[in-house]
Amino acid sequence: VSSTLQSVGPNATLVEGGLAEMIRDLKARLAGEIAVSGPDLARNLTDLGLIDEYRLYIHPVVLGHGKPFFAGPRPPLRLVASDLIGEEAIRLTYVPA
Repeated sequence: VSSTLQSVGPNATLVEGGLAEMIRDLKARLAGEIAVSGPDLARNLTDLGLIDEYRLYIHPVVLGHGKPFFAGPRPPLRLVASDLIGEEAIRLTYVPA
């Protein structure tokens, strides 16, 4: 998702119009998961009530600084699963409460 791109390469679609309408259309047409990464897009979709599940991966690596995933008020969430990924990472799965 971009607000500045004029064209995209193969295996991508340039979508014009509102974010909410685009995601609602994708959810209605496609089976399976729609993966989202990046705190800005995730925050917008959270504010629109369009995220069904959050998967947070914890890996003990120091990366420096960056944007917090929940920059504003954190939505009410309920932990539904925790899974060991390999030997060094954990996936926490939350759904909106």
